[in-house]
Amino acid sequence: MATPTDVIAAIATPPGRGAIGIVRVSGPDLSRIVEGIIGRVPRTRSATLAVFRDARGEPLDQGIALFFPGPASYTGESVLELHGHGGAAVLGLVLQRCLDLGARLADPGEFTQRAFLNGKIDLAQAEGVADLIDAATTTAARAAARSLTGVFSREIGTMVDALVELRALTEASLDFPDEDIDFIRAADAAGKLEALRMRLSAIRIRSRQGALLRAGLDVVLIGQPNVGKSSLLNRLVGEDIAIVTAVPGTTRDAVRSSVEIHGIPLHIVDTAGLRETSDTVERIGVERAWSAVERADLALIVTDARDPRQTADEDIVARLPAALPRMVLRNKIDLTGVTPRRDNNAQGSEIWLSAKTGEGVDLLQQAILDAAGAHEDMEGVFLARERHLRALEAAEGHLAAASAHLAAQTPPLEFFAEELRQAHQALMTITGEFSADDLLGAIFGRFCIGK
Repeated sequence: MATPTDVIAAIATPPGRGAIGIVRVSGPDLSRIVEGIIGRVPRTRSATLAVFRDARGEPLDQGIALFFPGPASYTGESVLELHGHGGAAVLGLVLQRCLDLGARLADPGEFTQRAFLNGKIDLAQAEGVADLIDAATTTAARAAARSLTGVFSREIGTMVDALVELRALTEASLDFPDEDIDFIRAADAAGKLEALRMRLSAIRIRSRQGALLRAGLDVVLIGQPNVGKSSLLNRLVGEDIAIVTAVPGTTRDAVRSSVEIHGIPLHIVDTAGLRETSDTVERIGVERAWSAVERADLALIVTDARDPRQTADEDIVARLPAALPRMVLRNKIDLTGVTPRRDNNAQGSEIWLSAKTGEGVDLLQQAILDAAGAHEDMEGVFLARERHLRALEAAEGHLAAASAHLAAQTPPLEFFAEELRQAHQALMTITGEFSADDLLGAIFGRFCIGK
């Protein structure tokens, strides 16, 4: 059973061969490990050349030792980092020496979890660590860095402070039941609440955009056979990953690839042409195409610009889930003389393009960004997670209910106060003040070992 007094150790660099490999150790007292491996405590927060030795005093490796005494360290405990050569065998020997001296192998994310538990970072910052490591684009990396440095947490903290002020005002009014309504109105509680709701709404918008940076957008290409879906996939990705022929039904299985558009990861799925078929393999491909549709965030319905109003295309559109965003692409305009354009109507965007020549593909890319609610300048967004979005949504709902109570002719202030309390609690789950142990386990269990 892990305890806060355990000394933990792990290899903190990726597996494989490399110029440098790092073994990280953390715990309340590292004197035995420090003396057993390098013989002396190195200078605090200074790179010290050292020989890493085994139990017999024989050298295992030579490298740099860094010592950070607690609480001025990443975890809030004393931390030792041994920077040696990056071979799997030598790193294994150094790690095993640490374990022989009393450390135990760290669980995934346990160093960062200790940083959270010791008050060095809050939960949103801890998640920012993992998001920065996992960031697939430079824009996502910058957004994760903002979370790691506490920008997101400070925004939440500012809202919490305003909410606490409003709660204190409400609780004070409840102590004077004969004057409570006049007291609330004189203090402009309604104005303070409306300002808080507007601030929360703005943060939700930035958080939703950040969630898009983190997870990306799942886009599915669907349509009849031989309308150019595979050609469009190749054009968007920038390489020939899907087979293109003039034979209808060439694509039999879902072909997946990812591409970045203005910092937004797109996970694109090219599917089999949708038609009735007696071919067993092609029929399986059609079934998989509809399965991909069910998981998609956006459907691109590819049609032939030479005959854009076919009943079969209308049948495909009719079968799509009602809530699934979609746009219709009129491909092969290079065969029609039509110029590329984007038409917007009540059903969504209609884009005339050529996957073969690339004409109009820029219009498609912008339409995808618009459909996702993204924009080219994503600076200032927060790399939010699903649980953050749910917490913000819950807080927004409680504040809306509080506003409805306050608007009543005779406001029920007890109900108003309770909605404020629940909104407060929802916001505090983001930074970890109100978080169940199982939530912490789920979050840190997805981290790398050594982080």
